[in-house]
Amino acid sequence: MSDLPTAKDGDYAGDVTPSEAWEMLKSEPDTVLIDVRTDAEYNYVGRPDLSSLGKYVALVMWVRFPDNARNLDFVANVKAMGMTPNQKLLFLCRSGVRSRYTAAAMTGEGFANCFNVLEGFEGDKDADGHRGTIGGWKVAGLPWIQG
Repeated sequence: MSDLPTAKDGDYAGDVTPSEAWEMLKSEPDTVLIDVRTDAEYNYVGRPDLSSLGKYVALVMWVRFPDNARNLDFVANVKAMGMTPNQKLLFLCRSGVRSRYTAAAMTGEGFANCFNVLEGFEGDKDADGHRGTIGGWKVAGLPWIQG
């Protein structure tokens, strides 16, 4: 995806582990989790379940499925959901890469409290090239649903 902007440390508020993200969501009422994966990913692989916290996961794709073209309306989509510049926003993807770009993009739009969720939902690939056994929201034992 060569049309992605660069994202480096300092372009957003910081990185948090999935467990740290859960604690922030649990203890800070205005904190929001934004899943930036494609609809195919969160429908078939699963997505975080925040219902026990009385919250929902905001779903805003960074890239579209199936062409992987960047969603040029991403920032507008997040703003349209009513997020405010001072609100703490946690961005989650499959592995923690796309979510860095989204945290940086929103920071560039004046949202000062944007965090990347390290390891993402599925974590890194194992020796067999499979995700879901090394790191991530699911491996951390945090609530999630599928379908």
